[in-house]
Amino acid sequence: MREELEIRNKADIDDRYPIISIIGRPNVGKSTLFNRFLGKRVAITDPTSGVTRDPIPKKYLLGNNPVTLVDSGGVKVDMEGLDYKVSEKSLSLCPVSSLILLVMDATEVTGEDMMLLEHLRPYSDKLILVVNKIDDETRRDLLWHFYSYGYQRVVGISAAQCLGFEELEETMMGMLSLEEQEEEPEEGESLKIAILGKPNTGKSTLMNVLTGRDISIVSDIAGTTRDVMEGSFEYKGNDFTLLDTAGIRRKSKVEEAVEYYSVNRAIKTIEEASVVFLMIDAKEGLADQDKKIAELIVREGKGIILVMNKIDLLSGIHNEEKAIEDRIRFLFPVLSFAPVVFISAKNKKGITRLLDTAIKLSRELETRVDTSVFNDALKAWTSKVEPPRGKEGHYKVLYGTQVSSSPVRFLLFVNRIKGFPDAYISYIKNMIREDFGFADIPVEISLRERRRNPSLYQNGNNKEEVEVKKIINENKDRKKGLSKGKRGGVGNKAKISRQREKAKKIVKEKKTRKS
Repeated sequence: MREELEIRNKADIDDRYPIISIIGRPNVGKSTLFNRFLGKRVAITDPTSGVTRDPIPKKYLLGNNPVTLVDSGGVKVDMEGLDYKVSEKSLSLCPVSSLILLVMDATEVTGEDMMLLEHLRPYSDKLILVVNKIDDETRRDLLWHFYSYGYQRVVGISAAQCLGFEELEETMMGMLSLEEQEEEPEEGESLKIAILGKPNTGKSTLMNVLTGRDISIVSDIAGTTRDVMEGSFEYKGNDFTLLDTAGIRRKSKVEEAVEYYSVNRAIKTIEEASVVFLMIDAKEGLADQDKKIAELIVREGKGIILVMNKIDLLSGIHNEEKAIEDRIRFLFPVLSFAPVVFISAKNKKGITRLLDTAIKLSRELETRVDTSVFNDALKAWTSKVEPPRGKEGHYKVLYGTQVSSSPVRFLLFVNRIKGFPDAYISYIKNMIREDFGFADIPVEISLRERRRNPSLYQNGNNKEEVEVKKIINENKDRKKGLSKGKRGGVGNKAKISRQREKAKKIVKEKKTRKS
């Protein structure tokens, strides 16, 4: 039951702000218009008909007033199968919208256009007829024809060329009774979660269960979801934002350009999210493609939960889930830290544990360790297990600090980086997880070598003197000259003097070039 999940659903489209929906038949430029408003490529654009399927809501500042802008799938006359679901979702936006942008192509009016003109007539008081592809002055005359359809507000634009947007935005603000604001409003924090995985692992089903709305179209057809779908809900006082993505297949399997862009968008969400749900079919188990996705997530330092979906299809053998988890740990030890959660999105089982785990990972990602506390622990760890010895002597960890949270990264200063044992870095990493509560998230450690000649900067040496000494130290003949000079060789003392004069000259030339 949903009540047992303690989830407070929000509208699938943020209705705190005016909702502006972009409606039209396929290939009239809806997604191009949507992207132009947002100033970036959010919706996939392609000449292929029916690229956009699910409505894509995004926050947009109209004169610094927050509104919810929604791109929609193309509405078709012959609505069958998937086309019917897409058209139905698009048209369902009309009653809830504060403003409708009906987009038409200036160069062609079809039967689908005529159907939409009649279907949307009851909403004429909140509709702007946006005539797209007025790309130059020769097409301006085409605009007059569209006034004959009986709509009061007709605006000609070119989404591709960014023409006519000022007039369009002024019309939109007037209809919504908005005034230009000087400052942008502040946004509240939300735990952002991306749902990734292969096609047909139940990503969209989980999205709809958590949000309580049919945000993403669910179908047995692989690749149904193309754009990144966004939804939100509240759980135990925490605001969640979910990003449902396209199924990621191997490159060799990707043939269509649209799917290529869908996969790229899905991978891009790893950067945007704090935690990633990697959806895996529990019956099929972890595949090579899942491992590659997981490696990308770990590389970005994001929290990752291995979500084993479809447990309702398992045989029900005793300890079957434990056996599946053990196999994952054996086949992919790199993810030994990542939590494994078994669910059935279809039957709404395991959802509470999944969300509790996501909150736990989020808190770990935000944890900061004080530098003094970290160095006290570091001293204890290195005393307990000393770094091994190399050809040039013992490796030493001198001190360290946490340089960032979310992702969690530490920096260790060592006596030398070359050949520093990976096994010892793993030891330090495991101790960090154990002692500081980073048990379930990726931890990255970088090494930096301590400055070799700190004496150069002591005793009040100025920058010029330091530069001179640095150049002398880098001279290939330095060792030979100094060793003979110590024995009192007059010729070598003169050689060192000449090196010093030459170094001073180089420093002086550098200063002249800078000035």
